[in-house]
Amino acid sequence: MSKISLVIHGGAGTILRSVMTPDLEKAYLLALQEALEVGYGLLENGGSSLEAVKAAVMSLEDCILFNAGKGSVFAKDGSQEMDASIMEGKTLMAGAVSAVRNIRNPVELAYTVMTKSQHVMLNGKGAYDFAILNGIKTEPDDYFFSPFRYDQWKQMQDSDEAALDHNVSLTDKKFGTVGAAALDKHGNIAAATSTGGMTNKQFGRVGDSPIIGAGTYANNKTCAISCTGHGEPFIRAVTAYDVSCLMEYKGLSLEEAMNVVVHDKLIKMDGEGGMIGVDANGNTAMVFNSEGMYRGMKNSSGKNIIAIYK
Repeated sequence: MSKISLVIHGGAGTILRSVMTPDLEKAYLLALQEALEVGYGLLENGGSSLEAVKAAVMSLEDCILFNAGKGSVFAKDGSQEMDASIMEGKTLMAGAVSAVRNIRNPVELAYTVMTKSQHVMLNGKGAYDFAILNGIKTEPDDYFFSPFRYDQWKQMQDSDEAALDHNVSLTDKKFGTVGAAALDKHGNIAAATSTGGMTNKQFGRVGDSPIIGAGTYANNKTCAISCTGHGEPFIRAVTAYDVSCLMEYKGLSLEEAMNVVVHDKLIKMDGEGGMIGVDANGNTAMVFNSEGMYRGMKNSSGKNIIAIYK
C-alpha cells in the first residue's frame, strides 16, 4: 500500500499581502483547507485519486471566492463560460469540457465525459446537452453571479483587453482557477482543473485548463499536474505534459521538472502562473513564478500546508 497525498491550488497571480484584508485571507485559507479535507477524506477511506481530485475541485467550484463554477468571471459579452478537465494516471483516460454555461460543477461534467462517452472533450451546447442527458446539475445565471466579478468586468468592458481575474486592478479581490492532484493508496494518480477563464475574454476563447497535456496531465509512470495562470503560453509550452516528459526521459524529480518549466520555459514565453503536482511516490510540489498562488497539500506523513504568498 502506497502513501496518500493530495495537493490543490486556487489560482496564481498578483496576490499581495498588502492588499489582502484579514477577513478575506481567513476565508481563502478556510476554503482551501475545506477542499483538502473533502478530497483527503476520500483517500483516507480507500477512495481513488480520481474521486479525490474531483471532490476537491468541486468544493472549490462551489466557493464564490474562486474563478471556477460559482463566481466565474465574465466574458466580453457578459456571459460566464467555464472549462474543466480531469485525467487518470493508471489508464491515461481523460475527460474535458470547454465553453459550458449553467453547469454547477464543470469538473463533474468532465468526469462524466471521461466515464460515459467515447470522447475526451465536449464543448458549448453539445456539452450542455450531454450534461442534461446524464443528470448533471445545472443552475440559473444568478447562481454564478458575483458582484466582485461583475465589477472587474465593468472595469474592462470598454477595452479589447482580457485579464487574469486576479490581475484586474481591484484591490483585495484576487481570485483564480482551481485544481487538484492526488496519489491514492493503490498507487494511482490523477489530476483535475477547472476555471472560468479570463475576464473580458472574446470570441469563445478557451485557455489551457481543459486541454489535456497543457493544463492537466496524469501518468502513473511519472506525475499528475494541474496548472494555473495565463493560458496561452501554457498551451504553447504544453506545460503539464512537459513536466512528465522531463521526469520520464531526463530522470528529473517532480520538483526539478516543475522548476524547469515554470521558472525557465514559461518565463521565456512571458508565461505567468504556476502548477501543483504529485509523483508516483507521493511527493508533492507547488511551484509558481507569480506574486502568489493559493495552494495546499496534505499527506499520510502528517504534513498539512496551506499558503497564499511567496
